[in-house]
Amino acid sequence: MLHHKSSALTGNDTVRTGQRQVLVVDDSAVVRQALTDIIATDPALAVMATAADPFAAAERLRAGRPDVILLDIEMPRMDGLTFLRKLMAQHPIPVVICSSLVADRSETCLAALAAGAVDVIAKPELGVRGYLEHNAARICEVLRAAAGARVHAQKLLDVAPKLNADAILPAPGARAASRVTEKIVAIGASTGGTEALRVVLQSMPRDCPPIVIVLHMPENFTAAYARRLDGLCDITVSEAKTGDRLQRGRALIAPGNMHTLLTRQGAHYGIEVRDGPLVSRHRPSVDVLFRSAARCAAGNAVGVILTGMGDDGARGLKELRDAGAATLGQDEETCVVYGMPHEAMLAGAVVQELPLSKIPGAILRLAR
Repeated sequence: MLHHKSSALTGNDTVRTGQRQVLVVDDSAVVRQALTDIIATDPALAVMATAADPFAAAERLRAGRPDVILLDIEMPRMDGLTFLRKLMAQHPIPVVICSSLVADRSETCLAALAAGAVDVIAKPELGVRGYLEHNAARICEVLRAAAGARVHAQKLLDVAPKLNADAILPAPGARAASRVTEKIVAIGASTGGTEALRVVLQSMPRDCPPIVIVLHMPENFTAAYARRLDGLCDITVSEAKTGDRLQRGRALIAPGNMHTLLTRQGAHYGIEVRDGPLVSRHRPSVDVLFRSAARCAAGNAVGVILTGMGDDGARGLKELRDAGAATLGQDEETCVVYGMPHEAMLAGAVVQELPLSKIPGAILRLAR
């Protein structure tokens, strides 16, 4: 039991019954205060305590368990990634990473997601307080969703990217020309989607149908995430760009902060990446991808909606189903957050709901 408070560790004695308790771990006093003020604006949340480093956080965890931890990565004494791995291996608690997401650090943040973090909130190097305050609604939304996420002890993967010739040339079999009746697969995901997509794509054979993916992820993440999957999977995985042609044995991931649409180029399907307003509060939007697939592929598409919070993708998946496409949703039991698949079910968009482990096989059957 703690007998005093220090600058490294503070507690909150005003938590009301029913509020989700948040432990904020960040070495910056300015960030800790900004996040505390933001969380205080949401009646469903309360800051249980703040800690300046993982050692102080561990001390606080001995006194009580929060519903969710908001964790920085770069901290003294122990970095947040090491702390996250230890936590998830021994005492899993939903964790949201709050880190400076710049290109040269994106691999580290992807490693955090692979280690079990539920979601990531961007934090710039400069003007951090103003940025966080501007994104207060998003921060609270993520924390509320993460507090109810299912997390489990896990054996950690080696997440270092493994680059090979597939990053330059398509894998064998990926050059086969698409017929007019070629099946394509469109997948949407959000919170928990990084690992759900890994499970799906690692199960795909080299001659699988073309796959286009929208994952709610910051723009500095998607290229690194695609490289990571490319090294883990038999198929080729890359970030989508305008002019890309869909090919068997290849998955394209929408770049962060840009909408990605399926196009038709004669007898072939292609990709268009474009800017535009937020759709369903997101860019890229799953709804945009699904609608474009309904217009271009119709009954030749297989639509899949995986774990994620909110309702992005529900309307677009219904349009896909109405156009004659087969549609799948991830079931509640295997979702980190059963938000997007649930909304799609309520909209009548999902033909079949399955546990994550059965979705790859269903995709391949429907695409035959």
